[in-house]
Amino acid sequence: MDTKDFVVLEDLYGAQNYHPLDVVISKAKGIWVWDVEGKKYLDFLSAYSAVNQGHCHPRIVKALENQVKKLTLTSRAFRNDQWPLLAKELCEFCGYEMVLPMNSGAEAIETAIKAARKWAYQEKGIPQDRAEIIACTNNFHGRTVTIVSFSTEPLYRKDFGPFTPGFVIVPFGDINALEAAINPNTAAFLVEPVQAEAGILIPPEGYLRDTKELCEKHNVLFIADEIQTGLGRTGKLFGCDHENVKPELVVIGKSLGGGVYPISAVLSPRQVLGLFKPGEHGSTFGANPLACAVARESLHVIQNEKLIENSAEQGKYFLDKLKTIKSRHIKEIRGKGLLIGIELNPEAGGARRFCEELMNEGLLCKETHENVIRFAPPLIITQKDLNWAFKRVKEVFKRAE
Repeated sequence: MDTKDFVVLEDLYGAQNYHPLDVVISKAKGIWVWDVEGKKYLDFLSAYSAVNQGHCHPRIVKALENQVKKLTLTSRAFRNDQWPLLAKELCEFCGYEMVLPMNSGAEAIETAIKAARKWAYQEKGIPQDRAEIIACTNNFHGRTVTIVSFSTEPLYRKDFGPFTPGFVIVPFGDINALEAAINPNTAAFLVEPVQAEAGILIPPEGYLRDTKELCEKHNVLFIADEIQTGLGRTGKLFGCDHENVKPELVVIGKSLGGGVYPISAVLSPRQVLGLFKPGEHGSTFGANPLACAVARESLHVIQNEKLIENSAEQGKYFLDKLKTIKSRHIKEIRGKGLLIGIELNPEAGGARRFCEELMNEGLLCKETHENVIRFAPPLIITQKDLNWAFKRVKEVFKRAE
């Protein structure tokens, strides 16, 4: 079967809830992937930052192979020997007292919402069922019904109501709007340090720091969605670290599983997650030993191979290189670490055609919000590889002129 055959099959039998580029990947290693015809591409998306350690990292794959032969699932009805080790290592690495594991990023966001509401009623004293959580315009935290209830993207909401109450929306990056929205029933503020899905939107300098101070002043929990920005993507362990902000709750996922197995988690002080009692929240697959063994090795790789430092160094290098491109189609180039976006002018004809051209050049990336090209290569990437990529990006924009 060739690419066309696979595309026809997928479009015939698969629900059309994605609009992928027509490349059918069958093999991957490190920063490279190969399609069914054997053509080689540089992965410049990293499965939306889930493959920070590179595809099929041998240490992570080995951890999976070793564990899958011994024990894969017990549910939380019984204990297993991998979850306690991951819990300890994750808390120590990230600087928190407790962790609650789930499987997907959306599940972890739902967990953080439930934890914030429970804290609001039991600790802050907000009247039952009156707690509010403030979120930002252009946010992306997942696609469950509750999460899309506070999305401002019409596409995510149309035909999916009625929606979950209890959320207030303020403009991203506007500290005055946040202060005006806080009231006695405000339980938490939920924010992405960089809005990746919205087009790599970076808030004004000092916004996260001022927001944290405001939350402390009003006894409001600061929840950071670090599912994409965390574990090194922006050149720091967490995106909030750029302003030395430590949230009460931090949500992680994606690369926690090393691109090998899904796992997510919420980290917090004991006075928040410690409020949960048996039966109030959980997941059959949450903290399964296979996911935990993989996550442990994924964390070790991030630390041992200094991927956070490499993200900072290579991200700055590539961002500086990209800014040398002169094109009437480019409105702005922005980013942190190896999370970079090229925003195009409206008359450029959309970002997808550029992504298709880059695909033909052997570079895989994806458009976001129609006019932004997102670059997010694995954090193992080298300067030599980035030079290879830059040459192709520059050539595509040159042809577009």
